[in-house]
Amino acid sequence: MGIFNWLKRAKTRTQKSVMSLADLADNSSLDKNNYTDNNANNYAGTYVDVESLIKLQVQARKLDLSQHSFARASTTGSHHSRFRGRGMDYQESRVYQAGDDIRSMDWRVTARAGKPHTKLYQEERERPVVLLVDLNPGMFFGSKKVFKSVLAAQVAAILGWTAAVRGDRVGALITGISSTDKPDHKELPPKMGKRGALQLIRELVKQTDPTLVLQALSNRNNSNNRLNKELQRLRRIARPGSLIFIISDFYHIDEETGNHLLRLSRHNDLMAIQIVDPLELQMPPAGRYGVTNGKQSGVLNTRSKKGKRSYQNYFNEHHHAVNELMNKQQIPLLQISTNDDPAIILQQQFGTARQRSSILSKVA
Repeated sequence: MGIFNWLKRAKTRTQKSVMSLADLADNSSLDKNNYTDNNANNYAGTYVDVESLIKLQVQARKLDLSQHSFARASTTGSHHSRFRGRGMDYQESRVYQAGDDIRSMDWRVTARAGKPHTKLYQEERERPVVLLVDLNPGMFFGSKKVFKSVLAAQVAAILGWTAAVRGDRVGALITGISSTDKPDHKELPPKMGKRGALQLIRELVKQTDPTLVLQALSNRNNSNNRLNKELQRLRRIARPGSLIFIISDFYHIDEETGNHLLRLSRHNDLMAIQIVDPLELQMPPAGRYGVTNGKQSGVLNTRSKKGKRSYQNYFNEHHHAVNELMNKQQIPLLQISTNDDPAIILQQQFGTARQRSSILSKVA
């Protein structure tokens, strides 16, 4: 996680025992065989389940992804495309050119202008929605309400349901963490409507199980810098004209990341969703806090002036780097915290005018 990365940079380590994901794994109540309704509420923020992600379908009906951009896909559907040809909606009239379909002649404009004019239409086409969900080890952390991994799953599920409600195809590339004899990513080819949303939900539940992550961490030395490889894989999954959401905390981004984003954005519409924890936005009150990445332990000392300055600088630099990268590639960036309600944040971004107005009035 970002905090432990900062601790390693600050070189403030200790052998002090701390409560961590590793400690939780030793608790038998976190075992899938013993995970019952009686203790479910205690760990609701660390796990996701199929039922809770299916319920998010209600929230999806309040969103409209077509407001984000036009579609470029080649399959007939319900979104407006940048391709122009004979289609559903009249776009404009222009002077007739050799080869134009005579059935599209605009006789009124022809009579008024004294020159042959033909109508152009804006076709409606289907737009595949593809989600890249980055579940690196640092995502299995949270100081408020839920783990970042749980928030990422909720965001992905809402977006998947939103696409499904409109009849679009939904696909995903979910980057997990596993032992050396198994792949650390799962490719989900885009499927139409509800089938696409359900295949996404099943895999999100599987990949966000923190006990599997701990087991994998103990079996291998996992590289945190895997986002670039997944962006490269994403180019194979996402067909031209797709709407791509990249859901990650975006640690370990570099110049190569920008190159991959540039290639993807040439033929697709991209949006980045940065998952953060409140501790990555603001330092906690003065004190000493035990933290761990599951293998090493450290102490976060917020009493030290030097420590405060180092802490703030580290996360400011990180957020600035993410913003700068997305601005350079002209990719919209949406930040969601584990303390936020993802449905409300997404409604503010993708909701209808009435829905956004309703949210603003409640806030006011």
